[in-house]
Amino acid sequence: MEKQVSNENQTMEEILVKPKNTFQGVRPTSAFIGAAWAALGIGLISYCIGLWNAGMDLNEKGYYFSIILFGLFSVISVQKSVRDKAEGIEVTDVYYGISWMMTITSIVLLIIGLINADLALSEKGFYGMSFTLALFSSIAIQKNTRDNKLIDKQEK
Repeated sequence: MEKQVSNENQTMEEILVKPKNTFQGVRPTSAFIGAAWAALGIGLISYCIGLWNAGMDLNEKGYYFSIILFGLFSVISVQKSVRDKAEGIEVTDVYYGISWMMTITSIVLLIIGLINADLALSEKGFYGMSFTLALFSSIAIQKNTRDNKLIDKQEK
């Protein structure tokens, strides 16, 4: 026979067992979703237009293009890992560590490339800022996507 606890008709097991997913999200506003997508578009498109018009060799352009793709993927991976942990979804320490290491690596590679590039300081700043804007906005988009999915799941 199960022992009843207080007047709520819950068993001791029901009280002691912690639900797997206790994360409560808040649905992002349309303005925030739009701003995140606009920031990603502005950051990524301006970065690519800058590369297209840059007076550098094709292999240099490929390097910078690869770095932004690498950075975008790695920050989304970090955001997913952090969010999974917050929601009680198991994430291996190896994957979590690699995600962070690759994010840091993409940023360091961009910095090293820009330091050694024969570009005006304003151009270097442009690439740095558009890279940062694209990475930050991709994190916001991933967060918005997860929040909306969680809210939709809770509403069912």
